Amino acid sequence: MTSTPLSDPGPRTPDPARRRRVLVLCTGNSCRSQMAEGWVNHLIGDRWEAHSAGTLPAAMVNPNAVRVMAEVGVDISDHRPKLAADLTGQPWDLVVTVCDHAREVCPFFPHPGEQIHVGFPDPVAAVGTEEEVLAVYRQVRDDIRERLISEVARRG
Repeated sequence: MTSTPLSDPGPRTPDPARRRRVLVLCTGNSCRSQMAEGWVNHLIGDRWEAHSAGTLPAAMVNPNAVRVMAEVGVDISDHRPKLAADLTGQPWDLVVTVCDHAREVCPFFPHPGEQIHVGFPDPVAAVGTEEEVLAVYRQVRDDIRERLISEVARRG
């Protein structure tokens, strides 16, 4: 009997009964990628299992991201930033970068089914009153729902 080494699982045949796995990458894994993970699991979690990570993860998820997601019924309050490099050995059907920096320094994923970039502005850079800042977070949240979810959903 010949076995394939654990480090090289070889080609995978899609199993329609299995939820597909998507990894969403950003720099800090504190805002955009966390919102994307929340949206995928909330809207298409019957078909996709989402995770997120960062190339330089922050200490915690941005409280404004948690707040604006809660406004639409998506709870990401228990999410924690994770290091992308710690997830490279896992099988991913899809890897999505949501910021330009993550796309440029994205770690090598040996077995992604596909790797794409769907960029969004960083709401952390927003300035103004609390309501003006939250409006920027809401816009990014809604853009992620509209653009990223459709990209993931059309792939399975």
